[in-house]
Amino acid sequence: MVGDPRGFLKHNRETSQYRPVCERIKDYDLVFKLRPLERSKEQGQRCMDCGVPFCHFGCPLGNVIPDWNEFLYLGYPNKALESLESTNPLPEITGRICPAPCEYACVLGINDNPVTIRENELAIVEDAFNRGMIAPKKPKVRTGKKVAVVGSGPAGLSAAAWLNRFGHNVTVYEKADKIGGIMRYGIPDFKLEKNILDRRIKIWEEEGIVFKTGIEIGKDLPIDKLKEGYDAICLAGGSRVPRDLKIEGRDLEGILFAMDFLSQHSTLAKGKKVVVIGGGDTGSDCVGTANRQGAASVVQIELMPKPPECRTPGCEWPKYPLLLKTTSSHEEGCERNWSISTKGFKGSLLHSSNFGGQARDQGIKSLMCMKVDEKLKEIPGTEFEIEADLVLLAMGFLHHEKIEGLQVEHDPRGNIKTNENYETSIPGIFSAGDMRRGQSLVVWALFEGREAARSIDSFLIK
Repeated sequence: MVGDPRGFLKHNRETSQYRPVCERIKDYDLVFKLRPLERSKEQGQRCMDCGVPFCHFGCPLGNVIPDWNEFLYLGYPNKALESLESTNPLPEITGRICPAPCEYACVLGINDNPVTIRENELAIVEDAFNRGMIAPKKPKVRTGKKVAVVGSGPAGLSAAAWLNRFGHNVTVYEKADKIGGIMRYGIPDFKLEKNILDRRIKIWEEEGIVFKTGIEIGKDLPIDKLKEGYDAICLAGGSRVPRDLKIEGRDLEGILFAMDFLSQHSTLAKGKKVVVIGGGDTGSDCVGTANRQGAASVVQIELMPKPPECRTPGCEWPKYPLLLKTTSSHEEGCERNWSISTKGFKGSLLHSSNFGGQARDQGIKSLMCMKVDEKLKEIPGTEFEIEADLVLLAMGFLHHEKIEGLQVEHDPRGNIKTNENYETSIPGIFSAGDMRRGQSLVVWALFEGREAARSIDSFLIK
């Protein structure tokens, strides 16, 4: 029984307020303002006594959403936090960047606007941080078992957090100079401030997790040496090999992979005509970043047809629908086009005073494109060009980067093959997240890390 089974009749859905475009486009601060706690309590009151909470169906983590919505509304913040942390080690992350499949499965969403589940989650965890309720909790007993986690993205950090809770000694290896994986290097600050990551990492360090950066397993530390020093290994690297567009002119200067663009700190897009190829979240992040860098214009093109704006037959509630998604980055300025195939790139000679005014290289000038139909078949006579000084390839990822010396089985897609217990073909070596299932959502990575940790725990204590 929820706190007020008629609460949804008393309050309309109210989301967080976004900062004005003219203001937020000038900085990398969070694009929205955290909703006041009292407003979040009202939104928690909208959670129905629906009998069967289908939000559980929508959430990969299996968050006990009705429980913490009730605790939030009734004024039991510590119980709300306890319920939230029982399934999710990073609610402050999912509360900011999760696409909230739970909300699409909300029963209230059948004939009304669903509960603001993600923002209620964020309100609970941020209130807890503000009150000092989230502090290091060291395991009372250590098992003496040592586990190495390779990769510090959401899957790796989730696995490490749960393994540490179980009492094992955990060391996380990361080849980059800082911990966080895609959350640090692939998601812009205006969606996820990096001090949020640092805050949680500091807590985990005090709980006993050891983080080692700048070490690439297979090169800096051979996999055999790693196996010698640990009782189990969890491979949780990201899906980092990008899908390329191998067409005429691909080698022109000014054509970058999206992740390379997002992870650099210079203003490559300033004053340039930017074209983003790919309509997903990474493409959207490129749009927002390019606008903040002062791009002259931003165009985003997508091969697939324009998604519908409402549910279609075959994608009824409570399934997660593939709908048209307009992000805060799109609202900041972007021309969007669908059903576009890129056939080639045209270049022009670049000149530089540093080279005595001589032609130095060839840079991107335009894209040669064609329209395609719903079956992605090119439509004759629809050729056209799009001017561009910078092209960003955001077409998804193929698979993880290979680890030298690692002789585990892979599936046909290039992902590490495991059994139902997340164990690879080598006993004692497990895998989770994008490395195992391919490119996916952060919430799925957190789930995978948790389930792999449970399997590793069972392996270690048997």
